[in-house]
Amino acid sequence: MTRESQDAARTVVLDEVPDYYMELSEYLEVLSNSQRLKILKMLEKKPRDVRMIASEIATSYENTKKHLDKLMGMGLIRKEVGLGQQTSKGVHPVWKYSLVPGAMEAVVRNLGIFSNMRIQMADSDLKKRLDEVRNAIEGDVIGHHPMLILLGGPDDGKCFCIPENAVRIGRVDTREEGIGDQEGDVILAREYTSVSRVSRPHAMFRKEGTKWLLEDRGSTGGTFLNSTPLQKRVPVEVSDGDLIELAKGTAGARLLVILPGKK
Repeated sequence: MTRESQDAARTVVLDEVPDYYMELSEYLEVLSNSQRLKILKMLEKKPRDVRMIASEIATSYENTKKHLDKLMGMGLIRKEVGLGQQTSKGVHPVWKYSLVPGAMEAVVRNLGIFSNMRIQMADSDLKKRLDEVRNAIEGDVIGHHPMLILLGGPDDGKCFCIPENAVRIGRVDTREEGIGDQEGDVILAREYTSVSRVSRPHAMFRKEGTKWLLEDRGSTGGTFLNSTPLQKRVPVEVSDGDLIELAKGTAGARLLVILPGKK
């Protein structure tokens, strides 16, 4: 299977600009602001109120509030009542902002899906901005490691960071003690019944030199890269934005490949 055939299989070409292009542009506008990214990073550590955030990013209370409102509008942060600092008049309640659990991983997922689509745009700046935001965010979320993002099924959106040079991919196997203890394995929930158990892995994902390879390990349901079936036990190179399918149908699993620095 050639790289060209893989690209053709995964490409979605859109000749007309639908409404969500405008929404994508707004999405990127929110995330491309350096002060908003600073806010997201600091809120990963602990909740803060507006005045604390304004002090740390060295801007006014009003500007900070605008940044927070935009981030809340995207569902990335939330606010809850907390207690402010002790003053001569006592302690007063304040709104404290915190990062929504899994919010940054969800952003990586969304941007990865958009990058998976080869979109014909009148405004070529949109693609450039998309790449810039991905570079800014993914470095902080996943570092220099690849990530596989599960699409569909009960664990839709779950992210698997790949810290090792070779990992097994498969469904959880409760019959094998300690099977989930191997760090880095991509282990799917039992509901993905068409995926082979990880003890006899459905597929392997490994690094060879500077390349990342995918190999079907003799699975019953088969492994597909951008809809093209892989030959069993024949490794194939994968690229950023590729779509891996472990078997077909609702009981299978789809994984989006994120390779940092490969935009």
